[in-house]
Amino acid sequence: MKKKFLLLESMRHRAIIICFLLSAFVRAQDEGNKSMEIYGFIMTDIGYNFNQIQSDWYDVVRPTKLPAFKDEYGPDGSYYASVRQTRLGFKNYFDTGIGELKTHFEFELFGTGVDAGQTTFRLRHAYAELGKFGAGQTWSPFMDIGVFPNSLEYWGPTGMVFFRNIQIRYMPIQGDTRLTIALERPGASADQGDYANRVELQGVKARFPLPDLSAEYHVGTKWGYVELAGIVRKIEWKDLNNDQYDLSGDAVGWGLNLSTNINFSKNDVFRGQVVYGEGIQNYMNDAPVDIGIENNLGNPVTPVKGVALPLVGVVAFLDHTWSDKFSTAIGYSMIDIDNSDGQTDDAFKKGQYALVNVLYNPVKNCTVGAEFQWGDRENFNDGWSTSINKLQFSFKYNFSQSFYKRNQ
Repeated sequence: MKKKFLLLESMRHRAIIICFLLSAFVRAQDEGNKSMEIYGFIMTDIGYNFNQIQSDWYDVVRPTKLPAFKDEYGPDGSYYASVRQTRLGFKNYFDTGIGELKTHFEFELFGTGVDAGQTTFRLRHAYAELGKFGAGQTWSPFMDIGVFPNSLEYWGPTGMVFFRNIQIRYMPIQGDTRLTIALERPGASADQGDYANRVELQGVKARFPLPDLSAEYHVGTKWGYVELAGIVRKIEWKDLNNDQYDLSGDAVGWGLNLSTNINFSKNDVFRGQVVYGEGIQNYMNDAPVDIGIENNLGNPVTPVKGVALPLVGVVAFLDHTWSDKFSTAIGYSMIDIDNSDGQTDDAFKKGQYALVNVLYNPVKNCTVGAEFQWGDRENFNDGWSTSINKLQFSFKYNFSQSFYKRNQ
């Protein structure tokens, strides 16, 4: 009963927040607002998992959530239905004395973290931009949302850089060709591997003294665009134990991300990305930890140490339009992590992801489609690998309403 009460209280508080934000957007229309857009979609997915996946992620394909050993998540074969992908957003444009202020607030119902598996409020964007400066939560400059395919599977390619982060950003060049530099909220996770139960590691705590520094340079062309992004970050951990060991340490995480959209024809768009780096896993769409544990047994004071794990990620998709009613997306993605020798044999090493679909637009703003999805997990050092095959049918209705026409 107590758990049910707390859940109801949480839902009530979230409803109050949403109502407050809605009323604030409405009031803003009388305070110099040039325009406001309310948009979103209602989406229903039904499908069949022919294999196993961790139950909180039943309606998506995440290789990290596939079983690490035989029958970890029970028997194969399960039907699912979900509306967690449903989304609602608001965009506003205001006149100010020093230029146009743009605001973006958006949420969905796809629970993650402590809400994983639930249909509940999840913030996507809470961001404002004035001139060449922006602040709030939105896409990291290190990622390129343009390489996300026209898929029904909601989580997206496993090897894609995909992260919405709290940041302050400066945009000295804007438009089809742009330059963005940002200071982002830091954060990372670690795998204590074979030594996870050692009491000496319980007193080792993470520390993030500096923000992550990211940047992108995006060049628009007649045939599409090409973008190069980079990131550098400082990750520290401090040993707070009073014993004979000193397990404190630090690592520099860094990465480069090259991405593109190429319009092969008016009906064909290629979406591609290649990323390489170390200690950048929390910026990836589906990767477990940034720091791995490495044996250093020759040093009696520091017998183990943390290291930034290298990775490579690839995305390659083709979106093809058959007619004004039909379209198809097909493609592949992969992430491969260079594990450290102190990680357990069943640690995640490699994930693969692929899909093909047929989408039909019977009327404006309405999409129905069918999609075959595949994912694969490979462990570090025990020879285990496993796959999932899924068939999904989706129904999606987009809506958008603008108030007050913007001055052009």
